[in-house]
Amino acid sequence: MSLEEKVAQVKANIAAAAREVGRDPSEITLVAATKVQTSDTIRQAIAAGITVCGENRVQEMTAHLDDNAYAGAALHFIGHLQTNKVRQVVGRVDLIESVGSEHLLDAIEAQAAKLDLVQDILLEVNIGGEASKSGIAPEELLSLAQKAVSCPHVHLRGLMAIPPVAEGPQGNRPFFARMHQLFVDIRQKMADNEVNIDCLSMGMSGDYQDAVREGATLVRVGTALFGPRPPMQHT
Repeated sequence: MSLEEKVAQVKANIAAAAREVGRDPSEITLVAATKVQTSDTIRQAIAAGITVCGENRVQEMTAHLDDNAYAGAALHFIGHLQTNKVRQVVGRVDLIESVGSEHLLDAIEAQAAKLDLVQDILLEVNIGGEASKSGIAPEELLSLAQKAVSCPHVHLRGLMAIPPVAEGPQGNRPFFARMHQLFVDIRQKMADNEVNIDCLSMGMSGDYQDAVREGATLVRVGTALFGPRPPMQHT
């Protein structure tokens, strides 16, 4: 299959999963996870109908920005963001999806204040309680969300999660369902603040249809669009 066909196929799968549960397919945005892809491939994906690209690594993202590879699409940062790389990301991406600590939130607020802009963010929740993953525990979410809303240079748009590797088909649906419940709760609790919490980013190549069935508004898909990633080059 060509890249165009793969993009069309994933979008069709998203639409079918949405309709299955009575959702409007237009509520869900496909984020192409472009880790290790070339600038040319990113341009081809945008030409094939991708409207949002998601980058995991600051160095790759910066090189692609220098190439103007993302022209015509929005750009999200979806990987683990170290505080020492914040200045390379704030103001250069439309959304930072992976804010998983107060320390990182403070760094983003400080950099956005320096640049006199407001940075859209999602809070990353470690929904599976995995030691190997970043993100905050569900019980810490409300206090971090309240802090984010009080930051003048940060705009809280919603939540993101990377659940554990699924065991069998539909293995991640309970995690997705729990994330959706947290999303609904946080929207209700933040309703008195004039915020626009409308993003729930969850689901990847192996489980994005289940994520859509459970309420995702953003799905981050790489392998299903671009094929298996080549091994990382260690220089």
